[in-house]
Amino acid sequence: MSKTVFQKIADGELPARIVYQDELVVAFHDINPQAPVHVLIVPRKPIRNLASVTPEDAPILGHLMVKAAEVAQQLGLGATGWRMVFNSGPDAGEAVPHLHGHILGGRHLGWPPG
Repeated sequence: MSKTVFQKIADGELPARIVYQDELVVAFHDINPQAPVHVLIVPRKPIRNLASVTPEDAPILGHLMVKAAEVAQQLGLGATGWRMVFNSGPDAGEAVPHLHGHILGGRHLGWPPG
Protein backbone atom coordinates (compact mmCIF):
# COMPACT_ATOMS: atom_id res chain seq x y z
CA MET A 1 0.00 0.00 0.00
CA SER A 2 1.36 3.45 -0.88
CA LYS A 3 1.79 6.12 1.75
CA THR A 4 -1.11 8.44 2.47
CA VAL A 5 -0.66 12.19 2.55
CA PHE A 6 -0.84 12.01 6.36
CA GLN A 7 1.89 9.35 6.46
CA LYS A 8 4.06 11.55 4.25
CA ILE A 9 3.50 14.51 6.62
CA ALA A 10 4.31 12.32 9.64
CA ASP A 11 7.48 11.12 7.90
CA GLY A 12 8.53 14.69 7.06
CA GLU A 13 8.17 14.14 3.31
CA LEU A 14 5.46 16.81 2.89
CA PRO A 15 5.31 20.23 4.54
CA ALA A 16 2.67 21.03 7.13
CA ARG A 17 2.06 23.62 9.84
CA ILE A 18 2.97 21.28 12.68
CA VAL A 19 1.87 22.26 16.17
CA TYR A 20 3.10 19.14 18.00
CA GLN A 21 5.06 16.00 17.29
CA ASP A 22 6.74 13.21 19.16
CA GLU A 23 7.74 9.61 18.45
CA LEU A 24 4.08 8.41 18.26
CA VAL A 25 1.91 11.27 16.93
CA VAL A 26 1.95 14.42 14.81
CA ALA A 27 -0.54 17.31 15.05
CA PHE A 28 -0.85 19.88 12.27
CA HIS A 29 -3.25 22.52 10.95
CA ASP A 30 -5.88 21.29 8.48
CA ILE A 31 -5.51 22.85 5.01
CA ASN A 32 -9.31 23.11 4.72
CA PRO A 33 -10.36 24.32 8.19
CA GLN A 34 -13.97 23.86 9.28
CA ALA A 35 -13.60 26.04 12.40
CA PRO A 36 -11.30 28.91 13.45
CA VAL A 37 -9.07 26.24 15.02
CA HIS A 38 -8.87 22.97 13.09
CA VAL A 39 -5.91 20.74 13.79
CA LEU A 40 -5.47 17.10 12.79
CA ILE A 41 -3.66 14.66 15.04
CA VAL A 42 -2.42 11.41 13.50
CA PRO A 43 -0.45 8.42 14.73
CA ARG A 44 2.88 7.92 13.01
CA LYS A 45 1.94 4.25 12.68
CA PRO A 46 -0.28 3.79 9.62
CA ILE A 47 -3.67 2.72 10.99
CA ARG A 48 -6.49 2.97 8.43
CA ASN A 49 -9.29 4.16 10.75
CA LEU A 50 -11.01 3.43 14.06
CA ALA A 51 -12.78 0.43 12.55
CA SER A 52 -9.42 -1.23 11.94
CA VAL A 53 -7.69 -0.69 15.29
CA THR A 54 -6.44 -3.68 17.21
CA PRO A 55 -5.76 -4.22 20.91
CA GLU A 56 -2.05 -3.58 20.19
CA ASP A 57 -2.99 -0.03 19.11
CA ALA A 58 -4.44 0.88 22.53
CA PRO A 59 -1.24 2.55 23.85
CA ILE A 60 -0.96 4.68 20.69
CA LEU A 61 -4.62 5.70 20.84
CA GLY A 62 -4.37 6.58 24.53
CA HIS A 63 -1.30 8.69 23.84
CA LEU A 64 -3.03 10.37 20.90
CA MET A 65 -5.97 11.39 23.11
CA VAL A 66 -3.72 12.76 25.87
CA LYS A 67 -1.72 14.77 23.34
CA ALA A 68 -4.91 16.02 21.63
CA ALA A 69 -6.02 17.50 24.96
CA GLU A 70 -2.61 19.11 25.43
CA VAL A 71 -2.69 20.56 21.89
CA ALA A 72 -6.19 21.96 22.47
CA GLN A 73 -4.93 23.67 25.64
CA GLN A 74 -1.85 24.96 23.79
CA LEU A 75 -4.14 26.45 21.13
CA GLY A 76 -6.20 28.29 23.73
CA LEU A 77 -9.32 26.13 23.55
CA GLY A 78 -9.41 24.97 27.16
CA ALA A 79 -11.57 27.79 28.56
CA THR A 80 -14.40 27.64 26.04
CA GLY A 81 -14.30 24.03 24.85
CA TRP A 82 -13.43 22.06 21.78
CA ARG A 83 -14.50 18.97 19.88
CA MET A 84 -12.59 15.87 18.81
CA VAL A 85 -13.96 14.06 15.75
CA PHE A 86 -12.89 10.79 14.14
CA ASN A 87 -14.46 9.78 10.83
CA SER A 88 -14.43 6.07 10.05
CA GLY A 89 -15.60 5.00 6.60
CA PRO A 90 -17.05 6.79 3.58
CA ASP A 91 -20.47 7.55 5.08
CA ALA A 92 -18.74 9.35 7.93
CA GLY A 93 -16.72 11.52 5.54
CA GLU A 94 -13.39 9.74 5.86
CA ALA A 95 -11.28 11.26 3.07
CA VAL A 96 -7.81 9.96 3.93
CA PRO A 97 -7.36 6.30 4.92
CA HIS A 98 -5.07 7.08 7.87
CA LEU A 99 -6.60 7.38 11.34
CA HIS A 100 -6.83 11.03 12.32
CA GLY A 101 -8.66 13.09 14.88
CA HIS A 102 -9.97 16.56 14.14
CA ILE A 103 -9.45 19.04 17.00
CA LEU A 104 -12.08 21.74 16.37
CA GLY A 105 -12.77 24.93 18.29
CA GLY A 106 -12.66 28.68 18.39
CA ARG A 107 -16.42 29.11 17.92
CA HIS A 108 -19.66 27.59 19.16
CA LEU A 109 -20.02 24.13 17.63
CA GLY A 110 -23.64 23.17 17.07
CA TRP A 111 -25.26 19.82 17.79
CA PRO A 112 -26.04 17.53 16.15
CA PRO A 113 -23.07 17.64 13.79
CA GLY A 114 -23.54 16.93 10.09
